[in-house]
Amino acid sequence: MSYLLSAAKLQSYYRCPRAYYFRYERRLESAAFFGSAALGTSLHQALAQIYQDWHYQDPIPRWDWFEYCWNQQVGDLTSSQITEGRSILRRYYHTFITTQSAMRRPVAVEGRIQGCLRVDNLEFTLSGRYDRLDYLDDGLELIDYKSAKEIEPSEPDEIDLQIGLYYLALEQRYQRSLKRLSLLYLRTGEKISFEATPAHREQVESVVSDLAVELRRDRRWQPFPGAQCDRCAYARYCPAMRPDPDPLPDDARPEPGLQLVLSL
Repeated sequence: MSYLLSAAKLQSYYRCPRAYYFRYERRLESAAFFGSAALGTSLHQALAQIYQDWHYQDPIPRWDWFEYCWNQQVGDLTSSQITEGRSILRRYYHTFITTQSAMRRPVAVEGRIQGCLRVDNLEFTLSGRYDRLDYLDDGLELIDYKSAKEIEPSEPDEIDLQIGLYYLALEQRYQRSLKRLSLLYLRTGEKISFEATPAHREQVESVVSDLAVELRRDRRWQPFPGAQCDRCAYARYCPAMRPDPDPLPDDARPEPGLQLVLSL
């Protein structure tokens, strides 16, 4: 039996163990709202088809191939979204395809990986998803497509944890090291890359070790007050934010004992 831990959970615990406790241990609902992601989903699916179904007998596919794949993924979009998505893919084609001598076949697209880590007699299953995985001469590059209108600022520590999780899982799955994590912003054509090293794996092992202590023994879930508190969905329940915090709602999951299995 193992405790399932995603990059999102790992980052949540790193930001604030108390918020992690509210969200994953007591299962409190978050008030966050996310808008429609239909265009982003269609772009991801089109790019997956482009790389997965291309025959690779010719070095560079023609634009017709990109447009064909795009037209297979537009069923739920409005006419303006279809036009916008085609324009985004055209930028991608001219920025990342025609500038290369050949379009390289990826290791995998739209994949899921898992790795295992045993700490303090607990087994953790580290789980993550990726948009594309490419071979490099000395390892692997994991590519994450971003369809946001603006480049999102990334917290260095959280990026490091994401890299470390993938480093560990990919090493176990492919026996090759992760060398680079790249965020590819589809609307702007910008690619931001982060080099991966064994130190990232060691950082993940350290954070998971701290989490194991909470699960196995202490169960204090200390809050980490900071800038994130202003937008925390659980501030009303937090002793670091209120001297007399609200009681947890009646539908909160009961205080768990030692829990070895937690699904996403």
